Amino acid sequence: MALTGRTALLAALGALVAGLRPGWTGILAVAVPLLVGVLVDLALAAPVRPLRLARGGDTTVRLGDEAAVHLTVTNASGRPLRAELRDAWPPSAWRPGTAYAASRHRLRVPAGERRRITTVLGPTRRGEHRPDRVTVRSHGPLGLAARQGGHAVPWTLRVLPPFTSRKHLPAKLSRLRELDGRTTVLTRGEGTEFDSLREYVPGDDVRSIDWRATARQSAVAVRTWRPERDRHLLLVLDTGRTSAGRVGDIPRLDVSMDAALLLTALASQAGDRVDLLAFDRTVRASVRGRTGGQLLPSVVGALTPLEPALIETDARAMATAALAGAPRRSLIVLFTSLDAAPVETGLLPVLPRLTRRHTVVVASVADPRIAEMARARGTVPGVYEAAAAASHQIERQHTAERLRALGVTVVEAPPELLPPALADAYLSLKATGRL
Repeated sequence: MALTGRTALLAALGALVAGLRPGWTGILAVAVPLLVGVLVDLALAAPVRPLRLARGGDTTVRLGDEAAVHLTVTNASGRPLRAELRDAWPPSAWRPGTAYAASRHRLRVPAGERRRITTVLGPTRRGEHRPDRVTVRSHGPLGLAARQGGHAVPWTLRVLPPFTSRKHLPAKLSRLRELDGRTTVLTRGEGTEFDSLREYVPGDDVRSIDWRATARQSAVAVRTWRPERDRHLLLVLDTGRTSAGRVGDIPRLDVSMDAALLLTALASQAGDRVDLLAFDRTVRASVRGRTGGQLLPSVVGALTPLEPALIETDARAMATAALAGAPRRSLIVLFTSLDAAPVETGLLPVLPRLTRRHTVVVASVADPRIAEMARARGTVPGVYEAAAAASHQIERQHTAERLRALGVTVVEAPPELLPPALADAYLSLKATGRL
């Protein structure tokens, strides 16, 4: 049983009246009617336990969007329900400052009928979100007392990665069609897979002349090439402690996911096969053997619950897992940090095992704040910040040069530029026949 604010107000007024009449007479004159009113109100309030609650609505939503989850309340009792309802979800299911208002509802349900209410969620984290309890406070007709109880109404809302880089996909697909010869623009001399013969024009590479075809006709014939299809890509996400670092408001791992999704969508349109491996000291997620329309949803589903592990990545074990996942020559894209210590002690010693058999790309997120600090001047703290930023940049450049010396392609860019930069690197490798 719960007393309402109206009851408290009446009790205060009653105490004031009782003070004007000394002795028990005044107290009883106020307390008895109020107590009778509370008991009657409580008796007329609809019971909470017989209520039947069921959920419906969205089961998936992209991070940054809103999800509508419906709650159907069926009043199986013989009394009308006048209630306040709280639909409790974890704090990460709400946009900041909206949880209190969005989770509370007022409803009236006549006896034997049902009503539906909608809770609008704005998740701020990826993964699976589940509600806690639905608390119902059923008021009597006088508003003096209420029955209160809770119901567990299960539901699961999967919050997917936002995939904000999909806006770059049309431009990258347009360039891919140029490379693949599906537009009127044909990039001559690029690729490794024979496409067709055409007549020689000044400026063509003489190494592309097909002498046998030329002997059979009166004009000089040259071979045209297109990028090979059905190549294999293995995307390896480092989920160790460095991936937990935040660049602005975004964890490094989430930026890597966004770049991986754009590359997956682009490569699948190019006819290449894409596998995914998330690793720190053990495999955290894996997608293998998916093709066509199954590929991108499978990658999204594997990335959704992924979180950084606050442990040092075992680079040797990660290289072993990557080699096992790429039995033939492949493009291995490693999403990791260019911080000197983990690269020099962990990654550099094992890279020759990968570059000996595969083409390797290292994709890393650059912090724009470092560039801002490097431009700071005019104050003593600003000079110290600029010196620290310059030292950091030199260190990362040195690390990148050591990786390139091993034949690794290094792609480093701020969060919003990393996905298109990585897509461009993939297209360049494809165009030059290195994939």
